[in-house]
Amino acid sequence: MTDQVAPRPRSPRGTGEQLAEEIIRATTDLLIERGTEEAVSIRAVAGRVGVTPPSIYLHFADKEALLDVVCARFFEDFDDVMMKASDGVDDLFDRALAQGMAYVQFAIDSAAMYRVTFARISPPGEPTLTDQVLLSSAFVHFSDTVEEMMKQGLIPQGDVVQTVLKLWATAHGLASLMIAKPGLPWGSDGELAESTLRAVCEGLSRG
Repeated sequence: MTDQVAPRPRSPRGTGEQLAEEIIRATTDLLIERGTEEAVSIRAVAGRVGVTPPSIYLHFADKEALLDVVCARFFEDFDDVMMKASDGVDDLFDRALAQGMAYVQFAIDSAAMYRVTFARISPPGEPTLTDQVLLSSAFVHFSDTVEEMMKQGLIPQGDVVQTVLKLWATAHGLASLMIAKPGLPWGSDGELAESTLRAVCEGLSRG
């Protein structure tokens, strides 16, 4: 099998944005197929899209920049799913649970991209585009829910970020284990994940 394909016709002017989207989609597809970022090269992406490698560099400075955009896009999709899951849920505990379960389920449904995205290490004090998108989307919505719970006295007042990190660590740990060890008895429809997240929420209410 080869990454080479027939070259595509020269694109008309003004289609650079469309090509960038094709590059992002092709990179995402390759990451899902191959499972690791090491197995995806600029040459492989170019071959999939039908352009030369230098054409990729017109849109993305290097492979790291391309992967950062791809992973940031993944977090945007992540956020959309979480928000739809909790939309219209008035009970704040149920909302937090819905957001946590949506997180776990989306991670399992997108296992390859989830692994790749969280395997990338951010240098201390240097947030990448992926980090920035995460912190301005899913993290913010988790924070809003926690802050509202504190205001209503459902959980003790405290550091919102620290509380969010506790919930996030729980959801992330569950998702990572369920992806890595699917043969363990997790229960149907994420039964164990839901009971664990519920227990954490109830524990927070007791301070």
